[in-house]
Amino acid sequence: MTSKTPSPPLADRMRPRDFEELLGQAHLTGPGKLLFLALQTDQLPSMILWGPPGSGKTTLARIVAARTRHRFEALSAVLDGVKEVRAVVERAKAAHPQGTILFVDEIHRFNRAQQDAFLPFVEQGIITLIGATTENPSFALNGALLSRCRVAVLNPLEGEDLTRLLQRAVEDRERGFGELSLVLEAGVLESIAALADGDARYALNLLEVFIQLQPESVRNGGTLTGEALRETLERRALLHDRLGESHYNLISALHKSLRGSDVDAALYWLARMVQGGEDGLYIARRLIRFASEDVGNADPQALTIALAAKESYHFLGSPEGELALAQAVIYLATAPKSNSVYTAFQSAMACAGRSGSLGPPLHIRNAPTRLMRELGYGKEYRYPHDHEEGFVVADYLPEALLGQRFYQPVERGFEREIAKRLDYWQKLKQRAPRTES
Repeated sequence: MTSKTPSPPLADRMRPRDFEELLGQAHLTGPGKLLFLALQTDQLPSMILWGPPGSGKTTLARIVAARTRHRFEALSAVLDGVKEVRAVVERAKAAHPQGTILFVDEIHRFNRAQQDAFLPFVEQGIITLIGATTENPSFALNGALLSRCRVAVLNPLEGEDLTRLLQRAVEDRERGFGELSLVLEAGVLESIAALADGDARYALNLLEVFIQLQPESVRNGGTLTGEALRETLERRALLHDRLGESHYNLISALHKSLRGSDVDAALYWLARMVQGGEDGLYIARRLIRFASEDVGNADPQALTIALAAKESYHFLGSPEGELALAQAVIYLATAPKSNSVYTAFQSAMACAGRSGSLGPPLHIRNAPTRLMRELGYGKEYRYPHDHEEGFVVADYLPEALLGQRFYQPVERGFEREIAKRLDYWQKLKQRAPRTES
């Protein structure tokens, strides 16, 4: 007896095959618009598709692949690395001048060096790059690469479009639910569309799970009701939507529980995120941020612990690495708290933005040439290690900013010791000779 090959998920089966089927992105695919004209002339520029999950980035790339004379290759920045990039480039060189379109999903996950590797081949026309990202390209992508690409912004789907997509899945015998005689109570599809919040993939996945969980008698001739949908959602209540609002609500709850030193609440919200399928490395990144923002120098070891948890999770994966995350959560929740590092840096950033390009005092400037030495660069600089206490009194800020204080340690944890050092140095300044700039 041969086993039946499982069918692809509904979201894959219902993936639009052309621009006419694609919903919600007419500003890119409609007559006279960027992608419509690019495919009409087969002159596709390198571009970055930026949009939320489920908005159609990968679908657009597949439609392009089906309608261009160029070769088409695809990489995932999550799964592929330098080796795969080099192999694609070599194949593209061999196929030149036919041209190769390279689609890179989640391109923001490539590091700067990996992104740089595309530049010469994009410039030479050997590769037309299409990158897909959910992150703001201005922050997530190398500026040199971004300057060579058009940015196409995809919108989250409106509720009406999602409802049309769901109705299409119910009615499509070939790609939808086959011969099932589905009868849905009025408003069910609209409810699913509202829950999906603009994400077509999520909407189709929810519809599929909803139908799969119904008894056979209901799926074949019965009525799929709003009450049944609510029961389905309750059965999934422990799972949080890591791509929607709950994703942000839970990480906010974890962060605020840590800040409030409530170790039990912090562990609970960590568990909720893990059970909901959250990426452990995302959690680790937030713990690292918390270690600097909310613990800081009150316990400098906190950052080391958070970094070690990230490395442990990266090495072990799930579920073994989750224990390292829990260890870090407990440490951070019970550590002394201080946001002095955060507020000091914010204050310094604001001051730097206001003050413009003030130069350093001459005595702390580097003087690698004779001219610079003649101009006074480095003059009268005194090396602190040559002096008692390893300290000399000197002005290190620009003259216009003398006296500015950004860092104000609190009387908690290790920052109490830092405050003592700062007070001691201040006393030395009051009685020691000064070095003028």
